[in-house]
Amino acid sequence: MGELLIFGFIFYNMQQEPNQLVDHLFRTEAGKMTAVLTRLFGFKQHETAEDIVHDTIYQALKEWRFRVPENPTAWLYRVAKNKAIDYLRRENRMAEISSELKPLLKSEYTLPTVVNFYFNENEIADSQLRMMFAACHPAIPEEAQIALVLKTLCGFSVEEIARAFLSNKDSIEKRLYRAKEKIREANIQLDVPVGNDMQTRLETVLQCIYLLFNEGYNSSTADSVIRKDLCYEAIRLCLLLTENPNSNLPETNALLALMCYNASRFDARIDNDGLIVLLQDQDRTKWNKELIQKGQYYFNISSAGNHISTYHLEAAISSMHCMAASFAQTNWKAILGFYNLLTERKPSPVVLLNRAIALSFAESKQAAIAEIKKLGSLQNHYLYNAALGDLYFDIGKTDEAKVYYETALKQTHNPQEHELLNKKLALTSSKPNTGRP
Repeated sequence: MGELLIFGFIFYNMQQEPNQLVDHLFRTEAGKMTAVLTRLFGFKQHETAEDIVHDTIYQALKEWRFRVPENPTAWLYRVAKNKAIDYLRRENRMAEISSELKPLLKSEYTLPTVVNFYFNENEIADSQLRMMFAACHPAIPEEAQIALVLKTLCGFSVEEIARAFLSNKDSIEKRLYRAKEKIREANIQLDVPVGNDMQTRLETVLQCIYLLFNEGYNSSTADSVIRKDLCYEAIRLCLLLTENPNSNLPETNALLALMCYNASRFDARIDNDGLIVLLQDQDRTKWNKELIQKGQYYFNISSAGNHISTYHLEAAISSMHCMAASFAQTNWKAILGFYNLLTERKPSPVVLLNRAIALSFAESKQAAIAEIKKLGSLQNHYLYNAALGDLYFDIGKTDEAKVYYETALKQTHNPQEHELLNKKLALTSSKPNTGRP
């Protein structure tokens, strides 16, 4: 846990509103409590574990209106432990407790001691690691695995998972239902895989963490562009993986490096009015040098072996931005080279869009426009139209730029994105349409 303090870009203010504090703690603690209780009850009973955590959060919302406890996290753990003990005793569920713990429970009177033990720091970390890999069991469909991890370990709502997948609430609920059915049918246990099983399941776990960080870094919610608590959770889960020798693999460290590099730019991405500051306009003195150094540290560790993952390539791209003294001095040709390699491994529309933007700086705006227009599947995404608007503006075709900015404006509901696009629209009116090559 000491390592997490190094990433001190996330914290909560004890003087903030109780509802905000509970929301923050739900993000940071709900997954921990759910993992421990699931380990106690057995994976088949993880819904019961979730219910107890939700009851605990609800109780906090009611009681903290009058006075916030001195140690909110300890309060949550104490209430969750008591609820778990009461449930097992009241419902006569001692026989259903996980097989791992049965030898420790000679009678129900030893139950509080056992429950308290599994809420210590080391066991919480181990429980989360077990939960991550159990949720990514091969018996569970891949798309359901990711949804399950995001919901049970990271405190994501169904609506937020749907946005992360560009899906809808009904589809995500069906995925979660299928996952729970498979848990029961396959009698999945909370174990960390070894050998060949580790590589397959680690890929899914890393993808979950990657999605979690991206949801926080480029938030799709209406009230914030950056949600640091989600990014913190992603880094925390990835750090857990590096602390276990079975999951401390090169791609794990590459993803951790990528997140450190990106998180280093938090303070420069938003101005004093809460508005977006584009990369080329950011004050690089506000970039967190300690996080950049941490990114470099984990990136160096990730270079062990011959395997290069997509996280290595994305981390390399992000490192080029972090190491550039200014936007003008960015090595765009190297970045384009990394995007070319990434396109071979991960030819998604978003990767191709980012490659085209790199192409616009490394070679020409016209070439980038031609590449972006090939991405028909992204036409209904605001980033597609905003990127074309920028490129047409840069070559002096402000009439075309205006059309694309107006389209992008209709496609995003984020107020900060609206403000940025409106500023760009205003510039198209003040700049003549020269159509220069």
